[in-house]
Amino acid sequence: MDNLTHSLVGALLGQAGLKRKTGLAMPALIVGANIPDIDATCTVYGIESLAMRRGLTHGPIAWVVLPLILAGLLWWYDRWQAKRGKRPERRLPVHFGWLYALSLIGCLTHPAMDWLNNYGIRLLEPFSHRWFYGDAIFIIDLWLWLGMGFAVWFSLRREKAGGHWRKPAQIALAMVLAYIGGNIAFSRFAAEQARLLEPYPAVAYVTPVPLAFWQRDVLAQGADGRWFRRRYPNGQVEWLEPATKCSWPDVERLTVNRPDLAAFLFWSRMPIVTPAADGKGIEFNDARFFDPLTRGRFAVEVPGVSCK
Repeated sequence: MDNLTHSLVGALLGQAGLKRKTGLAMPALIVGANIPDIDATCTVYGIESLAMRRGLTHGPIAWVVLPLILAGLLWWYDRWQAKRGKRPERRLPVHFGWLYALSLIGCLTHPAMDWLNNYGIRLLEPFSHRWFYGDAIFIIDLWLWLGMGFAVWFSLRREKAGGHWRKPAQIALAMVLAYIGGNIAFSRFAAEQARLLEPYPAVAYVTPVPLAFWQRDVLAQGADGRWFRRRYPNGQVEWLEPATKCSWPDVERLTVNRPDLAAFLFWSRMPIVTPAADGKGIEFNDARFFDPLTRGRFAVEVPGVSCK
């Protein structure tokens, strides 16, 4: 998910009452909810970063180590401020144990939220390279922004006025869980229904769509192996590959000196091979990101290879 969503999750947990456990609790929760994304720096490697993102920093070792580092930095920061006479008087006493616990809670919400979309996450890295997909929530969900953002604002407003400020955040957390659970169930239902409609695909996945949480894009393969897309419910079949699709090339040979292609294939869940735009090679795409708005960012062109 996007970092605003991660931050709002951490803030909601704090406003639900966890921020009263120790000083610097809110930074522990909010930063902890974002810290696994330190791997975003690898995007400087371009398409090769597909094999680096959502892996090691999102796996079990990171769940333990990253919160420990964050808690240590926050604990040191509190002591540093105290030595300089700059420590805020209203700040609660800082307890390292609670700092670690809250950093851990915040950190664990990150892979849980990332699992919800269709980009993929390697939850067991480095012990397993397997990708996991929730296929339930679009990577940027406006409804989560609005709901959680309003709840955080309302809770802070009540706190400032001296009212019962925990309850709005607690209610919002329950509603977020219900929203997520409903979307997971709907995605599973849409995938099952897609297999009952012509052209009766053997393989069918669903992907969330922006804004319309009551709809899904079904991505599936027909009997001839071609990928198609259909909006559920009541959408028409849109074939993503022509009737004379490219046959699958010898990728073992092609990836020998192409780390970008190897990274793409490691990440790709629904690979598609099409002729290159200039007709002088082939292009690898993924059906999840075959839309013109995203296609160029998730594609690898291999010149000199014909589309057979």
